[in-house]
Amino acid sequence: MAVTPSRTGTPVTPDTDLIIIGGGPAGCAAARMAASVGMRSVLIEPDALCRNLYRIQALNNVLGGYTSGPELADSITAELKSTSLCRIELGQHVTSLRATDDHVTATLDSCNQLSASHVIVATGVGPLQPKDAPWITAPSGLTLPPLWQAEEDHAEGRTLLVLGGDRPIGTFLRAHPTTDMRLLVTYPPSDDYKIEEIQDDPRVALIPADHVTLYPSETAALAADIVGRDGGDQRVSADFTFLSIGTAPTAPNGDLVRDTAGYCPTSHQHPRVIIAGDLRSARFQRIMTAMGSGSEAALHAYYATRDLLPENSR
Repeated sequence: MAVTPSRTGTPVTPDTDLIIIGGGPAGCAAARMAASVGMRSVLIEPDALCRNLYRIQALNNVLGGYTSGPELADSITAELKSTSLCRIELGQHVTSLRATDDHVTATLDSCNQLSASHVIVATGVGPLQPKDAPWITAPSGLTLPPLWQAEEDHAEGRTLLVLGGDRPIGTFLRAHPTTDMRLLVTYPPSDDYKIEEIQDDPRVALIPADHVTLYPSETAALAADIVGRDGGDQRVSADFTFLSIGTAPTAPNGDLVRDTAGYCPTSHQHPRVIIAGDLRSARFQRIMTAMGSGSEAALHAYYATRDLLPENSR
């Protein structure tokens, strides 16, 4: 690869054609697409490739006949590991991202740096906690697991209190169609439209709420006082409490433009920074859209390096 001058005039020899931050469906799709057009990439992932897919036990909206997240994740992982033009760096975090006129630099928690002509940021989102939800009052420092981490042993013959009506509830129910359990799902008005797919499941009791207060209980891990939409109060307890209140963006520090919710709109970024997957917005957080946006991001970088992009898309 040719040596290019930096903004300060010091020559910079890029380590690779493309840096990809995040090893989920979007990042993996970006790496495969980049390789298909001859671009070298380094994919940086702090955990395992497609780690969140392994927690999705039932799929019903992915092409290829895959019916579970682990099945899809195994296929993606095997394919990416056989991609010779992609170097995979697991167990590392990007602590800072900088973009100049002619290259980008990613600093890792090992203090090593990587440079490339473009970077694709596909770090996705992470689960919110009670402190992030204005409709929940909880003990200071309380953290709870998201529902997708629940195992069948947590559910069989038990009552689960689920805070929020986000769509992973439907996935959880489909993954355990015969499990004898009871879900107490309490949710704010903003989640009303999300509970349509679970409202007819006899294992679910829906509790519309204006506010929920959590506190320790002598007979359960947590108990909750729920102020209903009609102004009435009720106290509930359960064997386990899980979250389904949504997610928040997990972008690295550095030269990224974020909106008020922390997402990184694609059109607002530096020309050498390309956003892919769930980090773009909350509207399209699906496996298929993540994979499509990752592939598109790699092609964007490919055409940009050849000066083939329309002027208004650079």
